[in-house]
Order: sequence, then C-alpha cells, then structure tokens
Amino acid sequence: MEIAVIKYNAGNIMSVDYALQRMGIRAVVTNDHEYIRSADKVIFPGVGEASTTMNYLKNERLDQVIRALKQPVLGICLGMQLMCRHSEEGNTPCIGIFSEEIKKFRPVLDMKNETKVPQMGWNTISQFKSRLFDNISDGIFVYFVHSYYATLGEDTIAECDYIVPFSAALNKGNFFATQFHPEKSGEIGAGILENFIKL
Repeated sequence: MEIAVIKYNAGNIMSVDYALQRMGIRAVVTNDHEYIRSADKVIFPGVGEASTTMNYLKNERLDQVIRALKQPVLGICLGMQLMCRHSEEGNTPCIGIFSEEIKKFRPVLDMKNETKVPQMGWNTISQFKSRLFDNISDGIFVYFVHSYYATLGEDTIAECDYIVPFSAALNKGNFFATQFHPEKSGEIGAGILENFIKL
C-alpha cells in the first residue's frame, strides 16, 4: 500500500510520518502531483497560518490536486481547516471540500475561570458518525493545538467543546479530517490512523 503525506510549507508534517513509522506503516512525504494522485491513501497534515499556506498551495496547484483526489484523504489540523470553505484567519477562501466555516475562538474571561486561546492540550470528543472511530470510546481524550475551529455542520462526524461546540472531525465522501492531532494522541490516535488506513 502506498501512502502519501503531502509536503508543503506547513509545520508538523514529519511528526505524522514518525507516527506512521511507529505503527509499522511506511509513507512517502512528497509534493509530487502524480505520486499523490496514484497513492492508495493521502494524508494532508499541517500547522501554520491559513492565508500564506493557501497561497502556497495555489501557486503549486496542490489545491487542485487535493480537490480532485478519489482515494481516502485525511486532513489534520491546518489540513482540515484548509479543506473547508472559508477561514477567518486572513479572510481566506479555502479548498472548499467541506461546507463548514473556520472561525476564531474568542477568549472567555469571567470571575470563575479564564478560557485561553489557543486550545492547547487534551480534550474529549464524542458524537461519532464514521468508521474513522471504530472501536474508539465516546468521550475519549485526544490532543489539540488550535486557535481556529470548524463550525458544526452537515459534514461533522465528531464534536468537541471548548468555549463553543465545534467539529472535531469532518467527512464528505472520500475526504476525512480531524482538528485534533492523532499523531500526538497516543494509542487512541494510533487507532484512528489505523482505521483510516483500513478504509
């Protein structure tokens, strides 16, 4: 099985590759259009800023490549956000696979607590609606690092709550995505990645 991890100007690309290696899965980190199109599975991870990253994808025509893929695709964190319709970060039109919008968390300050942005750390996910979460318990903890979130919508397949309820994962056709980092979420994350590989 050939697995392509899309290489572009975003951080955190290699950590996904390392996580797959720990699972005994070999992937190729690449920006080669033909290899990405021909791979059995494609992973689109990343950490970074939406507008500059989207400009890079357009300049390299990777946005067109991603949009046209027919095999299972998994976006992670920034990858998920860029697969949505629009991001408030830089007022950025994105790839448009998912209909959900990307909004910025607004910090909540009150007498009892301070909810900070970004959300950084472990939080629970629930309301699963996909084979991506086969054998994963509702309410399990996974690892997040993000200041922007996808709204709830028709593509939502898992939910989380931090300041507001939001989409922890999305699915439309062959496209899947998680806001959390499965590669940093221990055995649970490995199980989700394995479920994706088995799709």
